[in-house]
Order: sequence, then structure tokens, then C-alpha cells
Amino acid sequence: MKRSAAWTTTRATIVAALAYAAVGCGTSDILPSPTITSDSPLSSDGASAIALPDAYTAVLLRAVSEPTFPFLGSDGKYHIAYDLLLTNASEVPAQIDAIDVLDAAAQQRVIVSYTDKELVDPNCPFGNCNRLRRLPSSAASDRAIPAQESRALLVDFAFDTLAAVPKVVVHRVRGRAATNPGAHEPSAIDYLVTPFELAAAAPRVIAAPLKGRHWVALNGCCLPGFPHRTSLAPLNGKLVNGQRFAIDWKRLNDDGRFFVGDPTQNESYVDYGESIYAVADGTITATLDELEANTPGILPADDPVLAPQITVSNVDGNHIVQDIGGGLSAFYAHLQKDSLRVKPGDHVTKGQVIAKLGNTGNSNAAHLHFQLMSGSSVLGSDGVPYVLEQFDYDGRIPLDLIAGLDDYLSGEFFTGLLAAPEPRSEQLPVAWAIVDFPE
Repeated sequence: MKRSAAWTTTRATIVAALAYAAVGCGTSDILPSPTITSDSPLSSDGASAIALPDAYTAVLLRAVSEPTFPFLGSDGKYHIAYDLLLTNASEVPAQIDAIDVLDAAAQQRVIVSYTDKELVDPNCPFGNCNRLRRLPSSAASDRAIPAQESRALLVDFAFDTLAAVPKVVVHRVRGRAATNPGAHEPSAIDYLVTPFELAAAAPRVIAAPLKGRHWVALNGCCLPGFPHRTSLAPLNGKLVNGQRFAIDWKRLNDDGRFFVGDPTQNESYVDYGESIYAVADGTITATLDELEANTPGILPADDPVLAPQITVSNVDGNHIVQDIGGGLSAFYAHLQKDSLRVKPGDHVTKGQVIAKLGNTGNSNAAHLHFQLMSGSSVLGSDGVPYVLEQFDYDGRIPLDLIAGLDDYLSGEFFTGLLAAPEPRSEQLPVAWAIVDFPE
């Protein structure tokens, strides 16, 4: 499905990810995030304590993300995800051959290296590929950065143990670019830049925003190609990604289907009208409760009549922003009209019903978009990782089933179901995990 560039980088939708066509990229080409197996504990005094040699660096790297920290995923790995902005600050074309992420305390240790298809691969719809992005966020067509232009880079990797996660990383840039201010042609470059902290905090533990069985973590963390991970957007004068760790929660019935009956009716979908619960104690800071439900299968951003009606205020549909303390806010989006039970200034408690699941804003199927972010501004805040107190892990929808989905999410999706659910605590379900939440 063709996505509207005007809005999918601001608020990604379900089918925008689900309807990718798998052109020339079979199941074997859909690669997981790189996993590091070393258990060596490492230490550092933070990014500011890292001294790198002076160098002329025509290609600049700046972290778009705020300092981050590892979280435990439902796959048993400790994940890191952040974004970088690359700018060619010269009048000479540049080409990126590789970006290496190194342990700042032991720089001979390469955490991960992005080259070739990891940077650019037009035949790979999602997976460990197309990490180099045109701004605000579409896959780059090649590894070039023209003079005085910018690209973004999506960085994520995972570790087997928490002890293996370095506290700070640095980035090695390899390729061709200007090597001095007077250069007229690109030459080989190889330098270290941009220390970035991976030990800024610990993930916040929150309750699930939903209850019941067979909830699917659509568009969850962390592989490129799905909307939330790639949703960098130019907002409030900066490049941000509040959705980096967001999940579109959607429910299957006991037959593994998302809907029964007419797929053009919201009421046919298993989750439409489900109760939404506060994930923590806190105060409501913003709400919207005025938008009518969309017709399933129609993405407003792609409709010539509906697209002009989308604004930064309503692109999320009816929604709630909740201050949960510690500088963090929870965001619940695409809610059913007239279902909100809270207003700004209200104090709510964990587990309190606050609204019902709907299909409003730039959405073409009922779902709950949920994320934690570093402030109360949906547009200006950075996405923050978190973990859920408790759930049962049922398995994961195979990624090769995702590529051919239609706009209604037709089909049966219990192919990856486990023989029996596995109790989990303080983990974040990764993309396409199927989980049961406590009733």
C-alpha cells in the first residue's frame, strides 16, 4: 500500500505497515536485530567523559534520540534503539560505506556494523535493512549523501545479557567524503565521533493498557520497515521520534482472526469498543474527544477528501495524554468518540478505565496506539522504552505472513502460537508478539 508522506511519519497507522509487498525479499531475507553474545561487563563515566581525537569530519553525526537504556523484550534479549542524524557539511559529495557502533570503554569491541543491505536494500520491505533514511523518513535509494544534505540512521541491536550492554558507545564512520576544508573531490574517510549513553536510566514498569487474551503487538519495536520505528518527523524545529517504542495493540478472536463478518464495519473487529486502562497513577494533561469513527480499510491520509482535514491536532484521533511522573507521559490514541471518561486535570489510578478502543484520526482499522514519551508534548517528546508488569506470551506472528496482508487484516494468525502461554514479567512485547493480559 502506498503511504502518504505527509502524515505517516507523524502518526503511523496499522495497515501502512501491514500492506507492504514482499518484492524480492523472502522469509530468509527478513533478518532479526543483531544480537551480541559477549557477557563482558563494561564501565564508563558517561558520554561527556569520552575523549576522541580531533579530526576534520565532513560527515557529522548527531543523536536524534535522548540518552537511552536497555529493556528486556519478550524474545529474551536486551534491546537498544536510537536514531542518528548524518549531515554532509561540505561542498563535496559523500558516501557512507559503513557505520560501526563501538564500545566506548573498549573501542576494539565492535557492537554492530551497518554496511551494504543494512544501509540500503530496495528489495527488502522490513527487517535489518534500509537503516539509512531520507528525511524525514523514507528509505534512501543509495548510500550517498550529497553536498550539504542530511540523512538519518536507525540504530538498534540486542544483547543476551544485561551485563553485556556498554554504558557508552561511539560511532565509526567509513566511506568517502571531503577530508579537509579545501577538498574538491571525496577521499577515503575513517573516524570516530558521537559518544552516546546507553545507561541513562532503567525502563519504567507499567501496567498493561488492556485486558484479555490474544492481543498482538502490531508495529512494535525494533526492526526498520514498520511505521513506528521509522517515524522520524520534523516537529517543533527538530527531528523527533516519539513513536520509537510505540505499539499498535490489536486483538484476535479464539480462531486467530481480527474480524468476523463485514470488514468495512468497525463493529466487526474483535477489539472495537474494548476498555482502555490507565497504566499507572497520574494526572491527565490533554484529551481530544470529537472525531467520528473512520471506515475500516480507508486510510484518511490517502483519501483525497479526508487528507486535507488532517492536522497536527487530530492526526492521532481522539486521545489521552497522562503525566505518570518522573518526567514521563503515557499516550493513548485513536479512541472511540464519546468514550473518554477523563479530562485534563483529573487524577487517575492504575487500572482505571479511561476510554474505549476506536478507529479515529489517521487510522484505517480499530486499534490502540500506545507509547511512553519524555514529556507531555506528543509532537516534541522523545520515545522512551518501558516494560509491562505482567503478561502471558503466546508466541509471535511469523513475519512472512505480514507482507501480504490486505487493508482489512484478513486471515488467520495463530501459526506462531505456542502450545501453552508462558508467564512473563517486566518485559516489552516485541513486534508481532501475541500476548494475554491479566483480566
